[in-house]
Amino acid sequence: MNMFKRWIRRKRFWIMVGLLLFIWINNTSLFIANHDHDQAPKLLAHRGLAQTFPMEGIENDTCTAERIYEPEHPYLENTLDSMKAAFEAGADMVEMDVKLTKDGQFAVFHDWTLDCRTNAQGKTSDYTMAELKLLDIGYGYTADGGATYPFRGKGMNLMPSLSEVLKHFPDQNFLIHIKSNDAEEGERLAEYFVGVSSDKLERYTVYGGDEPVAALKERLPEMRAMSKATLKRCLVSYEASGWTGYIPAACRNTELHIPEKIAPWIWGWPDKFLTRMERADTRVIVVGGDGSDFSSGFDSLEDVNRLPDAYRGWIWTNRIDRLAPFKTE
Repeated sequence: MNMFKRWIRRKRFWIMVGLLLFIWINNTSLFIANHDHDQAPKLLAHRGLAQTFPMEGIENDTCTAERIYEPEHPYLENTLDSMKAAFEAGADMVEMDVKLTKDGQFAVFHDWTLDCRTNAQGKTSDYTMAELKLLDIGYGYTADGGATYPFRGKGMNLMPSLSEVLKHFPDQNFLIHIKSNDAEEGERLAEYFVGVSSDKLERYTVYGGDEPVAALKERLPEMRAMSKATLKRCLVSYEASGWTGYIPAACRNTELHIPEKIAPWIWGWPDKFLTRMERADTRVIVVGGDGSDFSSGFDSLEDVNRLPDAYRGWIWTNRIDRLAPFKTE
């Protein structure tokens, strides 16, 4: 009887060892082909090349234009010039924010209201696109508490429409941010992209509130899109089954913004995970911090040193001008 018990214990032990060995082999990045490690990372420029500001204490209604760092360049976020500068610096994709206008167009503008950055009050939906172009989008920027306004008077006719951006950069990649949680905005954006060729649609990804993203995917399921709900569904499902190599349906044809502090806990991070998501037509972008603020990025070469050696995925940055040299190192 004692021999039988010892045999059972030994069997259980070796089964456990075998299972742990399988999990390790199936999720380690050690055996990824060398050519994969030679790929350069890809860079996503948040709002193009923009003025930046300290992230501490930022709330949804914080006027970030009133707290910018001393300007190092002349560009304002979400403008054609800032996007051009970002692509020229080395960005592989530019993120931009869109909001509906009074005449049913999509203005490329970040804030909930116009009050912070411009010389007007109200929402973009209170104005036509033509009226919005008359505003000075550099009006509210200050780096010294209001003593000087270095961009005041320089932002006239700089707020573009979504159509203008995509026409101006026909061969570039964009991440389009729906700033609201209004399902109608997702439906309108889907209508905008209906009829766009699959090759062209592959260049565009949408993210935003749960309601508009769900509405867009209902109308245009082939378009890559992400919300907090889709991100959570994917990661919860993947953590339950990813150790086997299985990719849940919730992780297919989408985008994942993975906070750097959460990333190491994901099965197969980084190379196995990236390879699996590539097979599922899903883009993975690593963002800074712990997920409490998905605008945090890697804004210096020192920040990049926190990533795994030979990291080859997408990187979110607010300072493409500083980070672009990383691609050529």
